[in-house]
Amino acid sequence: MIKKVLKFGGTSVGTIKRIQHVAKIIKKEHLLGAKVMVVVSAMAGKTNELISFSNEISNEFNKRELDVLLSSGEQVTCALLSGALNSLDVKAQSWMNWQIPILTDGEHSNSRIINMHVEKINKYLDQGGVAIIPGFQGISKNGDITTIGRGGSDATAVAVAKIFNAEACEIYTDVDGVYSTDPNKIPVAKKIDKISFDEMLELSSLGAKVMQPSAVQTAMIYDIPLEVKSTFTERKGTKIFNQENIDYSKSVTGVAYSKDDAKISVLGVEDKPGVAANMFEPLSKAQINVDMVIQNISSDQKTTDITFTVKRNDILKTKKILKDNTKIDYKDIIENEKVAKISIVGAGMVSTPGVTYRMFRALSDENINILAISTSEIKLSVIIDEENTLKAIKKLHTIFDLD
Repeated sequence: MIKKVLKFGGTSVGTIKRIQHVAKIIKKEHLLGAKVMVVVSAMAGKTNELISFSNEISNEFNKRELDVLLSSGEQVTCALLSGALNSLDVKAQSWMNWQIPILTDGEHSNSRIINMHVEKINKYLDQGGVAIIPGFQGISKNGDITTIGRGGSDATAVAVAKIFNAEACEIYTDVDGVYSTDPNKIPVAKKIDKISFDEMLELSSLGAKVMQPSAVQTAMIYDIPLEVKSTFTERKGTKIFNQENIDYSKSVTGVAYSKDDAKISVLGVEDKPGVAANMFEPLSKAQINVDMVIQNISSDQKTTDITFTVKRNDILKTKKILKDNTKIDYKDIIENEKVAKISIVGAGMVSTPGVTYRMFRALSDENINILAISTSEIKLSVIIDEENTLKAIKKLHTIFDLD
């Protein structure tokens, strides 16, 4: 009898009718003989509603209490889904994070799952029950509820699959798999039947919203095959597994985009050893993630301009840290929030010459200026003006034969 983890996102459990539909999917798997563990998100919109409640009280709401508040959304879903299964004559029980328990490193709002106790749930599964587990949360060694960060239910599902040695982990969403790009923007986007962990990790990190990056990374480390599929259709989804199991006929698998970035240029910085380290050290200590970095040396080789990208919601914090930094001298700071990051991803890029040229030529043909560049073995990202986002995605999707 195989163990299966089924994870249902917020849209999948967004209404009572949808929860009842999900219960029927679970019952079907249960009747096929699987030992089923279900991880659920809060109902669609519930987490945002709870955050708005906290903001009405204070913009600096206590992090411990915020975790207590936000964890309630998944707990509501657990109880409703368990009740829906009971009404279908399926033995099911909700398990709160402290009842299992799901042990975390204790950091509020951004915890990592360290371990789970398996005895109680394994015994319940052996007795023919379905275990309903809240995603996105756990409990610290001090007994405090902690959350794993937005999208953390994916990470919970993969952790459950790993710790309970499940043979399958299925991620149910409102789309029927991973697409070559956003089908809402490009209607000709095609569903990808199989994709490697590496590619999925890049796509999810670069703007694809299907899965949380840390969940993909955990699945890759522990070689846990995943399948992304739709709650609302019975079509086959996208299977995510090791690269060696995939035959690459195209150099590029997908095109991703993100409008979450901002570009900062620090002008007239003295060009000497250690200046970049002095600039980025306080940003690192402030937990600000710096992505692309470009350095241009002036003709007199005495000063340099350093341009880099950060998340838009970090822009004010970044500027303040730069202005307070006494270890660097500069002439000016220029910011640009009206940018987008466009990326092509594909394991086939490693063995295909000319991919970089084709991307740059395609953007040039559309009169799109490249503001910054970042590369790895299987991805190429550029920063462009935000107004050119759709035009760039369309062109790249076509030029790399993804239409």
